[in-house]
Amino acid sequence: MRTLRLLLDQMLDEEVAGALRAQGHDAVRASDIGLATADDQAILARAIGDNRLLLTLDEHFGDWAVLPLSDHPGVVRVKAAPATSARILNVLLPFLEKTADRDFRDHLVIVRPAGVRWIRTGGLR
Repeated sequence: MRTLRLLLDQMLDEEVAGALRAQGHDAVRASDIGLATADDQAILARAIGDNRLLLTLDEHFGDWAVLPLSDHPGVVRVKAAPATSARILNVLLPFLEKTADRDFRDHLVIVRPAGVRWIRTGGLR
């Protein structure tokens, strides 16, 4: 399994970041790099600029009218209700363990307890 470079959106806490680091991933929280109150566009721009896979709970990343996705390192949206750190990690860690070697570039991946959906969002030229 390769190490993933991850940017965690604001709603993902230190417990999630720590668990990802313990799995060997390079995980950075948006709030730790001055993006605690940044909008989705700024966070996505930072993920692209730093070549990091963006992890989020935010449904706006699936709404291209709100936030168009094109040419990006990948976005993983976790759906776990209620969105506690434990539930998020129960969904996210097994997914990453199985798919870390896969190419996330230009994909929105929706991960939920019932399964995973890969949506190609960019690079369609």
